Amino acid sequence: MPVKWLDCSQLPFSALLLLETEQIDWMGDWLPIDDLSVALAAHPEVAWYLVHKSPSKRSWIDSLPRPDLSSLAPEQIRQAELNVLNALNDWLTYVVDPQVYDSQPFLTWDERELTELVEFAGLRVLDIGAGTGKLTFIAARSGAEAAWAVEPVGRLREFIRERARALGCGNIFTVDGLITRIPFPDGFADVVMGGHVFGDQPLEEIAEMERATAKGGMVILCPGNKDVDNDEHRLLVERGYQWATFEEPEDGAKRKYFKRL
Repeated sequence: MPVKWLDCSQLPFSALLLLETEQIDWMGDWLPIDDLSVALAAHPEVAWYLVHKSPSKRSWIDSLPRPDLSSLAPEQIRQAELNVLNALNDWLTYVVDPQVYDSQPFLTWDERELTELVEFAGLRVLDIGAGTGKLTFIAARSGAEAAWAVEPVGRLREFIRERARALGCGNIFTVDGLITRIPFPDGFADVVMGGHVFGDQPLEEIAEMERATAKGGMVILCPGNKDVDNDEHRLLVERGYQWATFEEPEDGAKRKYFKRL
């Protein structure tokens, strides 16, 4: 279900020009296709941007219906735009106003849920899919030698850099990357962790996080799952991950998973 973090009624459809390659790559038939077709027909510059920013999506975008805009009133076209913008509310929040995402109540869970798992002092830490840096800043403030925020969205990396400067956190660094493409060598970090990032390609994600973790280091998914014994849970437990439950504000019970290699 789409989130409602940002008031998309205040956004032009051209806000899609802020999307990153990875976000465009994730577009698919889960979007309101008829509305997307109308909006792109009305804004060919956005269609041009999408296929040039993410060439792999060209065939998909070219396959979209080609509506007759002359049969539509301006308010119908605008409603189609809003339907698409609202479907992309989370992505647009990241690139338009990261502070809105950072202020969401579900990010205010007790930091001890992480710091009780590992003593960060003197460690090299990777926060994968860092977002606005919730986990990154916990590690940095807890004395990590260095904490790298691995995040594919450039505006979010900028947000983390700005906050780190403001807080005087000289041990925080940002780098582009994905949970399936961590830009560090084998065994680089003492702790590799992620929040709200696991599950799209679980086998590849587990393998990549463990690859980047030093022998004796720890992999943490915090939170990693709803409080249910689903396929993700069974997969992690089968691979030796321990777990515990904690409360995420306004989103209920969640599980955190952790494993020392």
